[in-house]
Amino acid sequence: MARPTLYGADYSVYVRIARMALQEKGVDYELVPLDIFAAEGIPAWYLDLHPFGRIPAFEHDGFRLFETGAIARYVDEAFAGPALQPADALGCARMGQIIGMLDAYGYRAMVWDVAVERLEKTPPDEALIASGLAQAGTVLKVLTSLKAKGPWLLGDQLTLADLHAAPIIAYFVKVTQGRDLLARFADIWEWYERVAAQPSFVRTEKVD
Repeated sequence: MARPTLYGADYSVYVRIARMALQEKGVDYELVPLDIFAAEGIPAWYLDLHPFGRIPAFEHDGFRLFETGAIARYVDEAFAGPALQPADALGCARMGQIIGMLDAYGYRAMVWDVAVERLEKTPPDEALIASGLAQAGTVLKVLTSLKAKGPWLLGDQLTLADLHAAPIIAYFVKVTQGRDLLARFADIWEWYERVAAQPSFVRTEKVD
């Protein structure tokens, strides 16, 4: 099979999710750097790959995809290696629920409202950070309630739910308030330490 190509920036949470999936499957791939926040804007050619100008986009043997969830599922199903999705309907539904919750309620609050606001804005909007932390607390509480017994979010099997959650929380804990809040949720803290030791997580960490 041809070598797949992933387009995006190494700082991106969603690019990292796709990269972790590729790493877990042992897939040799090319990462084409693309910074959607660059001063010159989004290249016109990229809109053929992602008409909404977001990252990542993906190409394999002439087959093009955008949306991280679709890319990750394709990677799991198209390539050999350990399965990253449960074999049963209940497990798949729970995985989808966790991923959907993180996209809808976790990403904006944890990454933009807390981490980016604290790290990159001068002065930061403290009201926005407080609101983000409140939302993040709800997300972590629900994630705790959904987590199965075992090392991973769905139990004994590492799945796309783990790969989706890890980069979001990794950004969140770049700031003290994020680390302090996560520490209140022992099960998720232990899970995060475990997933952060995975080679797929370590190899996709952005080096500043």
